[in-house]
Amino acid sequence: MVRKDYPLLRTINSSSDIRRLDKAQLPQLCKELRDDIVCECSENPGHLASSLGAVELTVALHYVLDTPTDKIVWDVGHQAYGHKILTGRRDLFYTNRKLNGLHPFPTPSESDDDSFVCGHASNSISAALGIDIGMDLQHHVAVVIGDGAMSGGLAFEGMNNVAGTDNNLLIIINDNDMSIDKSVGGLRRLLVSLNTGKSYNRFRDRVSRWLRRHGKLNVSRRGRIIRMGNALKGLLSGQQNLFGGMNIRYFGPFDGHDVESLVDILSRVKDMKGPKLVHLHTIKGKGYEPAEHGGSVWHAPGCYDVESGKRLMSSNNNKARFQDVFGETLVELAEHNPRIVGITAAMLSGTGMLRMYDAMPDRVYDVGIAEGHAVTFSAGLAKEGKLPFCAIYSAFSQRAYDNIIHDVSILHLPVVLCMDRAGIVGEDGATHHGMFDLVALRCIPGMTIAAPMDGRELRKMMFTAQQHANGPWVIRYSRGYCGCEDWRCALEEIKVGKGRCLKEGEDIAVLSVGPTGLDVSTALSMLSEGESRRVAHFDMRFVKPLDTAILTKVLGFRHIVTIEDGCRAGGFGSAVTEWLTDNKYHGTITRMGIDDHFVQHGTVSQLKEITGLDANSIYHQLKQFFTP
Repeated sequence: MVRKDYPLLRTINSSSDIRRLDKAQLPQLCKELRDDIVCECSENPGHLASSLGAVELTVALHYVLDTPTDKIVWDVGHQAYGHKILTGRRDLFYTNRKLNGLHPFPTPSESDDDSFVCGHASNSISAALGIDIGMDLQHHVAVVIGDGAMSGGLAFEGMNNVAGTDNNLLIIINDNDMSIDKSVGGLRRLLVSLNTGKSYNRFRDRVSRWLRRHGKLNVSRRGRIIRMGNALKGLLSGQQNLFGGMNIRYFGPFDGHDVESLVDILSRVKDMKGPKLVHLHTIKGKGYEPAEHGGSVWHAPGCYDVESGKRLMSSNNNKARFQDVFGETLVELAEHNPRIVGITAAMLSGTGMLRMYDAMPDRVYDVGIAEGHAVTFSAGLAKEGKLPFCAIYSAFSQRAYDNIIHDVSILHLPVVLCMDRAGIVGEDGATHHGMFDLVALRCIPGMTIAAPMDGRELRKMMFTAQQHANGPWVIRYSRGYCGCEDWRCALEEIKVGKGRCLKEGEDIAVLSVGPTGLDVSTALSMLSEGESRRVAHFDMRFVKPLDTAILTKVLGFRHIVTIEDGCRAGGFGSAVTEWLTDNKYHGTITRMGIDDHFVQHGTVSQLKEITGLDANSIYHQLKQFFTP
């Protein structure tokens, strides 16, 4: 890509350069920054719309605060591309989300301007409060949190502590009525009402001016209108019931795209003692028309043509993904089973549950960015006879671990936890890989854990779960292509805890779980005929309970290899090794999986190669058994 020559932006190599500009130059800087983000993301895809909506706020914060001495804590880095570009990383931004390139989200190891890790939502207020107190209140600390992230429980816990602790925190709500999908819940209604209250005041003032011009408004009437407006605003907004009631001073709502006004507002409030909250109303995708009118699609649109706004689909976009199979199958099951309900945490489109919402909206619940609540809410539904399919990304489900144990498993409730994006997910990096679910969940008593190899297997496992959901289930599956084109198979039951033999062999057994089985099949096809004859391949299907018939069979094999798209320590391979050890296995065991480190960002194929989980790595592992 030939980069444009932006006269102001090219002079900005650090946040201090922004503060050298005249305030009147900031609108032009915002225009250039927004244009640069649009152009960069057209060829190197990322999270576009959120960052476009936060351009003016980003510029204003760096202009008013003495960053990086003063701190900005971002809640979810979706909105922080402008921040990266303005803080010395513009020349490297083309590497964003690429292997060995810039991290997908602000990360302290990458820049002093990045105050905290922010891949998951709702942690900013808690972290910023700790930073503010940790610096002995000597510097300014600002939080930028979106309206969607404010729905997370940790954000409310942080707010509660802010209200009861000596601090000078500046909390900024970037309110665009969106997270990835449309924001939901009571907090959204509060923020809407605050904006409505301001709109009413503007309407009231216009009426007042009109009446005054026409000589029909005396002082008494004007006073009544003002009192009525203020009363109605109070009723509509409820601001005193939440922020003001918590002794956190509230300012706003303000136009989040008027950068000069933002500078004035932030300059006035930054030195006030005690916590304060500035409410900004912004537009997700601001300044790029396609993104303004398609916030969900343009959250992370892939490559696109800047001029036409046409998204450039790769050949993989036409292939069915696991989330597509899940969404369509859930509708099919729900049509025949009235007990089934769908629950997701702000990921209707991402999980594929939007299909069920469109077909039967009264049976689908989007609870916002609140995974712990999603699980416990599902438990309550199950307690009263419903059959919840609770779809959450594996990495985000980590926030619901106690809820899974305490609220679902102890009562042995029939909740089907559908863990999307399990294993390596790609460019979103360490905060988003689903590495830990098998390790965390297999130790929970009464839990059934299934891992389909492809789309057909996912359909069968979902059907089996709703047939035999007499306790908690987990079905974990990967991001992306479901591994088969003809996935619309008949719905049929799989025996719980029963694997399958995909290939017979003599003395080397490969035990795989999930889509890694597809890579095993490719690796086996690379062996010679004589070598291949010696290798058996079993798709175990279930991590818990394990298929003890298969394990008993392979006790007679000289070599056993386990393969999983998750942590080696404590995962599927560990479960197999424990059983084999208990049953006096005397051969060699090789566990293939992700070693004891966080996997960074890159394409899925690149990361599988690095972690030794691609077909070529499996092939070379097997070849070692044939070396004299």
